Amino acid sequence: MPAVATRELSEKVGVEVLDVDAERLTADPDLPHICHDLLERYGVVLFRELHATEAAQVEFGAKLGELAVFPQFPNKHVMEISFDPANPLAPYFPSNDYWHIDGCLDRMIAKTSVMSARVIAARGGETAFASTYVAYDELSEREKKELADIRVVHKMARVQRLSHPNPTPEQIAEWERRPARVHPLVWQHESGRRSLVFGATAAYIDGSDPANGRQLLDDLEHRATTPDRVYTHTWSVGDMVLWDNTGLVHRACEFDRSEPRRMARSTVLGSEPIA
Repeated sequence: MPAVATRELSEKVGVEVLDVDAERLTADPDLPHICHDLLERYGVVLFRELHATEAAQVEFGAKLGELAVFPQFPNKHVMEISFDPANPLAPYFPSNDYWHIDGCLDRMIAKTSVMSARVIAARGGETAFASTYVAYDELSEREKKELADIRVVHKMARVQRLSHPNPTPEQIAEWERRPARVHPLVWQHESGRRSLVFGATAAYIDGSDPANGRQLLDDLEHRATTPDRVYTHTWSVGDMVLWDNTGLVHRACEFDRSEPRRMARSTVLGSEPIA
């Protein structure tokens, strides 16, 4: 298998591929396997200023696995992430400012996300990533035993209330239509690795005192996302970033939402339930 030149982006998470251009992205039959291995090891893979077309992004993403369908958008395999009022999903995007796992409320969470920068903000708008594998690995042995059987209830209302603290009855009703999901706090992956499952959708610990459960969830998130455990990507137009959605939390950083920041995201469907 041909090798690629890489550079680590931080001590805990992230790697940059240095010698792949837009042509090789779709022409190299080995590149999807290489990226799979890099994602397993580093969690985040950056192709800086790749300038891949939307069609190339979809073609490459499909080699990583089956792509999610977004019927609201002209290209059904590319979600536009922007605050353009014409964007049908724009009301939900403020929740991206909080640490989260994509699809944590779905029956099966996404495996991999592929996102390219089309228009960037003048200031801010970075995307930050933290490894939930590292979060688990750095627990003490006592903590690993204590957390092993904890289950967490994830709800749409919990994440949406962070950005809509005074919701209308219509908003509440809409959020409640999304079923809650109960996930183990510790995800035993088919690979044998373990990660923590937390983030903005985590409403409460099942069967626990609400205040104590909230304190535990907040503490785990805080410890996992200290600056030394985070890679924060400052976007340039044309950048493409892949991330392992099963082993990371991520969030968008603040920017002026009146600016036309626009990202194009494709999503590889998951095949492994949280267990």
